Amino acid sequence: MNVLVLGSGGREHAISWKLAQSSQISSLYIAPGNAGTDAVGINVDVNPEDFKAVKKFVLEKEVGLVVVGPEAPLVKGIVDFFKNDKALANVGIIGPSQQGAQLEGSKEFAKLFMQRHRIPTAKYASFTKDTVEEGKAFLAKMKAPYVLKADGLAAGKGVVILTDLKEAQAELESMLVNQKFGDASATVVIEEFLKGIECSVFVLTDGHSYKILPEAKDYKRIGVGDTGPNTGGMGAISPVPFCTEEFMDKVETRIIIPTVKGLKAENIDYKGFIFIGLIKVNNEPYVIEYNCRMGDPETEVVMPRIKSDLLNLFEGVVTETLSECDLHVDERVASTVVLVSKGYPDAYEKGKEIKGLHRPENAIVFHAGTKKSGQKIVTNGGRVLAVTAFGGSIDEATDRSFAAAGSIEYSGKYFRDDIGKDLLGY
Repeated sequence: MNVLVLGSGGREHAISWKLAQSSQISSLYIAPGNAGTDAVGINVDVNPEDFKAVKKFVLEKEVGLVVVGPEAPLVKGIVDFFKNDKALANVGIIGPSQQGAQLEGSKEFAKLFMQRHRIPTAKYASFTKDTVEEGKAFLAKMKAPYVLKADGLAAGKGVVILTDLKEAQAELESMLVNQKFGDASATVVIEEFLKGIECSVFVLTDGHSYKILPEAKDYKRIGVGDTGPNTGGMGAISPVPFCTEEFMDKVETRIIIPTVKGLKAENIDYKGFIFIGLIKVNNEPYVIEYNCRMGDPETEVVMPRIKSDLLNLFEGVVTETLSECDLHVDERVASTVVLVSKGYPDAYEKGKEIKGLHRPENAIVFHAGTKKSGQKIVTNGGRVLAVTAFGGSIDEATDRSFAAAGSIEYSGKYFRDDIGKDLLGY
């Protein structure tokens, strides 16, 4: 089978790396890919959000399955585009419909969905530019810290947590009136702050049945000890030691089953990944957010732990026979450390030559923001590489990741050297 993966980041490299291991793959294409993906498949110059260009390529290359990596094409309706086009009707596509993608595309949509299906989440209220003063009054009645979320997509940076009331009220005005996040913050959700520890749970569903993939914990802040601004993610660990069997039973019963059943009950076409951002509060799970695709950099720890043929699982999704597919998981600990550019997540430089990519031993190097420049591989993004290693313990896995990360060189390289350290007490 010919397969097309849409996207260019570390998530797409990890998915492509896993798919390339399948004996059922004839040709694997990645659009547009990066300097690492062309080692496992063929990079093609197609924009994932240009649906007509995607269609042209799919038909030319007789692609049988399309895997949508990032959220933007899903929120824009690529699955509906395929479903409503006669020429593409027989092409399988992994991802939810545009309506299903609203679980990520609109925080308010997700909150209302959780209310309808009694899925545990923080209390909230939504506000627009016309109700900004009501929003400020709502904040004044709440206890600090204050959680403000842009309703729409904001590249993982639309959530602001503040401890000062006046700062929170000014931030609300900045988001709604001054359009800090553009159209994404035309509506802002204000949430009750939940104190606990976070983790990410990933589900693959065919709309009826589901498989729970390995869980992960990611590290979002730039600085050691979870300090500094939020980034797309500085590293991840899987499995998560505080996700005990008892806790995961609660997650499945109270969150996963009601989510899958709720989508089906509302006739929402959903065939793909559900990423559930969770917080554990006094041993009880609450949903912080849904995403309609895999996480990044969590994909880089989850995919290496999946022993089963990923293409076989995807075919189960397309044919609605996922319940008949086997999912086998590596019991070892996987650790991912993300190497970023100097200045990230603010202004950073590109085009720095990367050396030593073949040096890491006992580790997998996934490319995120890289590109080829002649015979060289250079930086092309804020998050540049994700280095994943296995170990018998968190310490062993992270030590291997840190050693591998240290052996790669480029000007302005930075990575957090405390990934996983907070989990050693569990």
